[in-house]
Amino acid sequence: MIVPVSYLCGSDNITSTFYYMPRVKLFDENEVLVKAMNLFWKQGYSATSVQDLVSHLGINRASIYDTFGDKDKLFKKSFQLYRKQSREGLIQFFENKQNVKIGFSELFKNAIQEAINDKERKGCFVVNTITELVPNDESLNEVLEINKQDFINIFFEYLKKGKEIGQLKTNQDLKSLATLFYTLYNGIRVVSKVRPNKKELTDSIKVALSLLF
Repeated sequence: MIVPVSYLCGSDNITSTFYYMPRVKLFDENEVLVKAMNLFWKQGYSATSVQDLVSHLGINRASIYDTFGDKDKLFKKSFQLYRKQSREGLIQFFENKQNVKIGFSELFKNAIQEAINDKERKGCFVVNTITELVPNDESLNEVLEINKQDFINIFFEYLKKGKEIGQLKTNQDLKSLATLFYTLYNGIRVVSKVRPNKKELTDSIKVALSLLF
């Protein structure tokens, strides 16, 4: 939109008008945020400088600050995006797996394979953030606790569904199982950052899944 600006000019009070074009963003905010998320995920918060962001995102500092705020705000927006994608992805995955035992088996199998295929050894963005910034950054504690409970609840509801339709015969407390599976799911990402052993991880998961029978 072209915006007119009028002003008085000279001693004769002649009114002049000029037009200016508001600054238009020449980039997609969502695409840039995804790039920022991947950079923070790979390098961590402290190791990522503003210049790193400028180079990786392909936009200048002014655009970063105008659109996302400072580095801390951009990091937290990136972290929020990662959490949202992970949560929605897990819900969708379980919705497509009607057999709960097979669903958990494939979930862990996929997590192991993804960890092995990850040549950059990024691990899990959430776990990386916990180990790097907690407890020094207390502002993240509440967010991380909410994230933890969200995922445990997703696991719990899936287990509950399996129990109600007779797929699971276990007498184990489902909330405890959900917490255990959440811990194992994140643990795969942690141990896989150092020479992941597919057989060891797979055998461990089999033991955990035996609790469902």
